[in-house]
Amino acid sequence: MTIGRGVAIVAAGVVLAAAPIAARQVFHGGTDTVLLSVTVTDPSGRPISDLRQADFHVFEDNTPQEIAVFARDPQPIALSILIDSSASMDTKIGVAREAASGFVKRLGPHDVAQVVAFNSEIDVRQGFTGNVAELDRAIASIRTGGSTSLYTAMYVAISELTDVGESAGDSIRRQAIVLLSDGEHTTSLLRYEDVLERLKRSDVTIYAIGLRDRRTTDGRPPQGGDFGLRMLSQSSGGRIFFADDATELPAIYDQIADELANQYVIGYVSKNTMRDGTWREVAVRTAREGATARTRTGYFAPKGP
Repeated sequence: MTIGRGVAIVAAGVVLAAAPIAARQVFHGGTDTVLLSVTVTDPSGRPISDLRQADFHVFEDNTPQEIAVFARDPQPIALSILIDSSASMDTKIGVAREAASGFVKRLGPHDVAQVVAFNSEIDVRQGFTGNVAELDRAIASIRTGGSTSLYTAMYVAISELTDVGESAGDSIRRQAIVLLSDGEHTTSLLRYEDVLERLKRSDVTIYAIGLRDRRTTDGRPPQGGDFGLRMLSQSSGGRIFFADDATELPAIYDQIADELANQYVIGYVSKNTMRDGTWREVAVRTAREGATARTRTGYFAPKGP
């Protein structure tokens, strides 16, 4: 894949434990179908995977919508695995590589992933592939140095995933970013607002892992610095995780893999037929007591005749 001269992308692993191939029905949605990747968790944060279509209610701008597409079995996914390779990751990169390598081994037979490393530059180490060995080699090749172009890396990944989604035609292929970073952006050419706007025009779900020290240098607990990642994750229907030590990473990657392996795909044709390009808020609720449903917060309506 070509990102542009001087842009590097390296990478890391990918996702989900898949159902048997025979059970992996491929669903299709028309061009006017709004498709949502929906995660449902219990009060302890564990995924709930046994809900039926009748258990869900979808609203667009507070107006109930009729569900036209429903998939409970894991659907194919395209993943962009982003790993911070800045100099501050030097003592943690070994554990991070091992955790990402374990994560990639849960890639399903119909899934693809790319491996991306970012520091002062964005380095695509491995383009989208379902070959676990190639992804594993890309992860092992990550080296540290430089500063942190966090938002630039996220913007590039969203754009790449959108291209993959469009190439799938009307076949459903979920799209997600799994990001690991130990600090705030320091050298990005793009701002948080730029990434949020690009994200809102995509179907990408963001899972962010913040790796930080237990205490700051003056002895106080870490403060702030997480607002951007938290808001991007929440608006996309994903989650943000925090680790005080790199040894916590394998368990966090497992949590993300479990969620992705138990997502529902829900689709509807909006009752609002205006093609005015406006932002429309979306909400998904479930009748299961104590359950919480997460999905992206909305989408831009099509524009034109």
